[in-house]
Amino acid sequence: MPANLGPEYLAAEAEYRSAHTAAEKIAALEKMFATLPKHKGTEKMQADIRRRLSQERKESQKKGSSGAAPFYFVPREGAGQVALLGPANSGKSSLICALTHAHPEVAEFPFTTRLPTPGMMNFENVPIQLIDLPPISADFTEPWMPQAIRYANLSVVVVDVNDAEDLEEIETIEADLRDWHLPPPRLLVCNKVDQPGGVGNFEALAELFRDRYRAIPVSAVTGEGLAGFARAVFDLLDVVRVYTKAPGKRAELGKPYVLRRGATVLDAARQVHKDFAEHLRFARLYRQGGGHDGMMVERHHTIQDEDILEFHL
Repeated sequence: MPANLGPEYLAAEAEYRSAHTAAEKIAALEKMFATLPKHKGTEKMQADIRRRLSQERKESQKKGSSGAAPFYFVPREGAGQVALLGPANSGKSSLICALTHAHPEVAEFPFTTRLPTPGMMNFENVPIQLIDLPPISADFTEPWMPQAIRYANLSVVVVDVNDAEDLEEIETIEADLRDWHLPPPRLLVCNKVDQPGGVGNFEALAELFRDRYRAIPVSAVTGEGLAGFARAVFDLLDVVRVYTKAPGKRAELGKPYVLRRGATVLDAARQVHKDFAEHLRFARLYRQGGGHDGMMVERHHTIQDEDILEFHL
């Protein structure tokens, strides 16, 4: 069976050949293994890459090298990082394309996504980072997936609502997450509801899993349900938005400060500026729509989503 090495693998192999440090070699070998097609024809290549990785890591440890960050590590940005999990061809990459400015490869053949692909989705005025990950499958799952999922703030499951085999893959995903000691996702994203029978299939799937998931019907093609998906993700991240205003001036509503739900006025002041937290006496609380118009609140008052705070030092 031919290896059918793709351009990503060949680029990683070139990086390995030109690498000078142990960290560079390890990063290139990890990328080579991640992008290598996994089938019988590449079993010897897989074993060889594993052997070289093991040797490089041992040498790196002997030299005391800290090494570079793993290739699958994506720094968090925005209000939170959300990992998209799902079987092959469930439409995760299409969702990323529809919701963000990222352009992951989208194709009908399985295992198109081989590396983490980040994109920034906006919920109203809050950026949220989505990470498109390779499929989780009973046949094959990338060995670095647990680490990538563990680093995310939240994970959601994406399925093709018209593919009966995805029901079995949901069980596989749940079993793998248990084995990796990772929390189960709470959101089931049912993609491709625009196709014939999609709405009925969604209703059946939502009823079947209603005790385990909140189910959201979406279509990456038509855009149906995408606003509801963004709202659901924002809610699950458990964060709140806070705006600030100077005395006698309008509130700055363009770019909010984002804090964990349960945060206090003092926490908000600390995020704005450390001097505010040190010298804060009290704050005036305003609400959009006129509620709590200028009510004085103490430092330890719990803030709510879209509160407007005027700090008094």
